[in-house]
Amino acid sequence: MELPPLLRQAVDRALEGVPLSALTAAAKALSQRYRGEVRDGRLHLSDNAAALAYLATRLPATYAAIHASLASTAQRLPDFAPLTALDVGAGPGTALWAAASNWSGLEDATLLEASPAIRAWGETLTAAAPVSRVSWRQQDIRSDFSDPTPRDLVTLAYVLDELSPDDRDRLIDRLWVLTAGVLVIVEPGTPGGWQRILAARARLITAGAHIIAPCSHALACPLIAPDWCHFAARVARSRVHRLAKEAEAPWEDEKYIYLAATRMPAEPLAARILSPPESATGRVRLKLCKNDGSLAHRLVTRREGAAFKTARRSDWGDPFGG
Repeated sequence: MELPPLLRQAVDRALEGVPLSALTAAAKALSQRYRGEVRDGRLHLSDNAAALAYLATRLPATYAAIHASLASTAQRLPDFAPLTALDVGAGPGTALWAAASNWSGLEDATLLEASPAIRAWGETLTAAAPVSRVSWRQQDIRSDFSDPTPRDLVTLAYVLDELSPDDRDRLIDRLWVLTAGVLVIVEPGTPGGWQRILAARARLITAGAHIIAPCSHALACPLIAPDWCHFAARVARSRVHRLAKEAEAPWEDEKYIYLAATRMPAEPLAARILSPPESATGRVRLKLCKNDGSLAHRLVTRREGAAFKTARRSDWGDPFGG
């Protein structure tokens, strides 16, 4: 996965002339905050140095995860064509770009962000986005906010880890009220991220939401710790991205977990693949979350014809109906 060309060009312009040593130091500090899931009252992106480090090292990965989450949602709802969007905790506008890539008819988006530093860069980057009307608002999402008009698509990506449990619950409730069609939540693919998604899932089910992805059901999650539900998106690293992270590989895998809740039911999903398929000659072993609420390990062999061909083409996170 690579950034859209217009976004890539805008990021490159933002990073022109920034010393690599400054990017590297800020990226290390930012990574420590994210990995430690630090909640000390400060925003992760509290200054311009952190914001630039985010553009260089985190934006490509979060874009890939959000894009994959929205693509899975679009696959489950082929007739969903959002015209309006609300992104909460928008950062540099990552979810807007990912949404526009999945739904070309998106016309009007409102983005809420508390950090002046990353919001300023977001306003610059989204000026090139293929959406007619984009409006930014400074908003501390821990406080009450209201919008009189529900939006077709509401997104909340990489935000819950910065909030207390009570703040998370209040935010989920507010966002569901503002959701006319689909609410998509994305979190880091860690055990903690999975637990936050499970809490949001339970709250939304109680509120009457239909859970369409990644879950194949609305029953209790069948996974038991230390196992946890997550997926991965492979990210192509630019030269600056690689150097700022002091990495050698031209790619990285971003682990993520997501949830898509809708006002409208979707076609039932038989199962979803929960880990990389294990392929061998004439057979594929799949770990599946099934629509009866169970976890299953399915061995698909060449003798099963169509099911085997589907399994051979399938990847981690894909639906599976065979």
